[in-house]
Amino acid sequence: MTTILIKRVYEPAGEKDGFRILVDRLWPRGMKKETANLDKWMKEVAPENALRKWFNHEPEKWVSFRQKYKAALKKTDAVQELIAEIKKHKRVTFLYSAKDETHNQAVVLQEYIRQLLG
Repeated sequence: MTTILIKRVYEPAGEKDGFRILVDRLWPRGMKKETANLDKWMKEVAPENALRKWFNHEPEKWVSFRQKYKAALKKTDAVQELIAEIKKHKRVTFLYSAKDETHNQAVVLQEYIRQLLG
């Protein structure tokens, strides 16, 4: 079984991160691609721009955002590609750029993928 962690992309890469996947639709502000230490960027599993802009990391929209994002994930083939990638590794870290460590798409994606993998 693969361990799936989440971490801000701005935090230094660590040995315990395993395979590092950026799950943001937009490239993180102020970060150079050479210093990101990514193994893969899967912007296809990130929330669509309209949903991302609507949510705007406002905690009062969190419950609705989670529902809408999970509904969108059910409709995208990118989730199966992500699962195939996850199954190749013992440890995977989803990277995100949001300042809010509790209310962001990586939290929802981690929960959603864990449910699918059982």
